[in-house]
Amino acid sequence: MSILPKIDGSAHWRWLLLGSLTLNLLFVGAAGAVAFRYSSPVPLATVSRIDHSMVGRLDRMAATLPPADAALLRTQLRTEAVKVAAAQADLRLSQDDVRRALRAQPFDAEAMRAAMAENRVARDNFDQVLHDTIASAATKMSVVGRTKLAESAAERRNAELTR
Repeated sequence: MSILPKIDGSAHWRWLLLGSLTLNLLFVGAAGAVAFRYSSPVPLATVSRIDHSMVGRLDRMAATLPPADAALLRTQLRTEAVKVAAAQADLRLSQDDVRRALRAQPFDAEAMRAAMAENRVARDNFDQVLHDTIASAATKMSVVGRTKLAESAAERRNAELTR
């Protein structure tokens, strides 16, 4: 027995009422969840995309240094930019050669080994040019700057080991 009076189409009204209540509860729950999330005493941190390029890494390295030493490092990098760019271009070309050797049909393992050997030489050359550039800048830096540079190198190495 129902409390509601019998009216034509009363079953439709009941379903409409039930649907309306359900939607209202859903919207109130969603609004409450959003309000709860943004009422936290801890501010939400903005996550930015980490730049893994060489320039991004060198900028982060320079950011750890005292301003004068950071300027020295950036100046040295600008001075040696042509050498660094050439070594980086050789490295990328050697990486392309390795990819081409892997995709070759028919596959030639000796060609791939030769391309990988070229890639090792190009990577070593790139590292050498970059290290020489940083060492040249370090000779002009203060003791504090060189210490910060050493600490940031140790932190990067530890971060790579924990990945």
